[in-house]
Amino acid sequence: MAGMRMTVIGTGYLGATHAACMAELGHEVLGIDVDQTKIDALKAGKVPFFEPGLPEVLERNLANGRLCFTTDYKEAAEFANVHFIGVGTPQQRGSYAADTTYVEAAVDSLVPHLQGDHVIFGKSTVPVGTAQALQERANKLISASASLEIAWNPEFLREGYAVNDTITPDRIVLGVRSTNSTNSTETRAEEIAREVYATPLADGTPFIVTDLQTAELVKVSANAFLATKISFINAVSEVCEIVGADVTQLADAIGHDERIGRKFLGAGLGFGGGCLPKDIRAFMARAGELGADQALTFLREVDAINMRRRERVVDLSREILGSLIGRRITVLGAAFKPNSDDVRDSPALAVAGQLNLAGASVRVYDPEAMDNARRVFPTLDYADSLDDALADAELVILATEWDEFRQLDPEHAGQLVESKTLIDARNVLPVPAWHSAGWELHALGRSL
Repeated sequence: MAGMRMTVIGTGYLGATHAACMAELGHEVLGIDVDQTKIDALKAGKVPFFEPGLPEVLERNLANGRLCFTTDYKEAAEFANVHFIGVGTPQQRGSYAADTTYVEAAVDSLVPHLQGDHVIFGKSTVPVGTAQALQERANKLISASASLEIAWNPEFLREGYAVNDTITPDRIVLGVRSTNSTNSTETRAEEIAREVYATPLADGTPFIVTDLQTAELVKVSANAFLATKISFINAVSEVCEIVGADVTQLADAIGHDERIGRKFLGAGLGFGGGCLPKDIRAFMARAGELGADQALTFLREVDAINMRRRERVVDLSREILGSLIGRRITVLGAAFKPNSDDVRDSPALAVAGQLNLAGASVRVYDPEAMDNARRVFPTLDYADSLDDALADAELVILATEWDEFRQLDPEHAGQLVESKTLIDARNVLPVPAWHSAGWELHALGRSL
């Protein structure tokens, strides 16, 4: 099957990944962004963030001519009749609500240039009701010689696995406008989406067609559920610490129940990043706006439990060292999760910052996120290597579970530090090996 022509608006994490992977699936893709520096970098084959496998996909499709980039919305309108919006929806300042300014700007910039029949697929995570509002907005901007349908096709990318999640997704969700008796306008979005995703659909990927509102709710509901599961096991770990139980064994035991499952029951420092914290807060805010205030109040406690994990690591450091003032502490990790350079709402960096504010001399090392971390916390000390980070440390905190840290040789590490004392804030280290090497280990929800 011949590929289609399409544009992807926004070339941040979501947009750049989607554009490159759509080209990998055989489509001709034009990426659009208002940031000329970002466009120039992508044209040169440089991905402005860390995502395994993406640089190779980008370079391959730039070379074969299926992928290009521009800042010109008029060019985008003339290039294709299928458009994806993949811009950010950050948390509003002073509010839990999501900021849809960039999504609205994408519509405002593209729609006046359209001629003929077009479909926009929204991929950004937005408050329920946004798609309908955008359709009404677009209807006022579009010329008489053009038509536009807005549908919603939420993304389910996991940072570190985004290429695979785009090319071989575990499900595709599409929200389309109503075609009931009061609105006889036909929808073309499903037919076009089936052509866009022909390859994964041929491989059996489930394709779920819903109304717009349901599609908008799918992503935030999924993230709210995952966040709740993580905070649940962390709440249980607080009880485990008090009574001397082991939260990892508990998670293994309940994880064998197929109704529960073991995934996302890793007790420790909790979640962060640009999605889960933002999305659960935006979900709560939108529920309040809709008059369903009580429906999602439990998410406030999910958020609170998660934030308490960071405080607990700082408190545990104080319990181990006494006063933190002047003590040399190494934090292994700055990204919010492994296989990413994303430090947005990073638990690891939050702990490092709090320890620093408490007077500790904090040294940080991360395999990929150092530059981003420096921009957020320029006052911290950043090591050039793992060995450099461990040198003369009085306390080591494993805060992001990179394989490099999980596979660290405790004998070698013990020769570098001043004190063999470590907090495994992710509960991932082989405890017997570290005990055998003479280390004093501490963890959240466990007595080691």
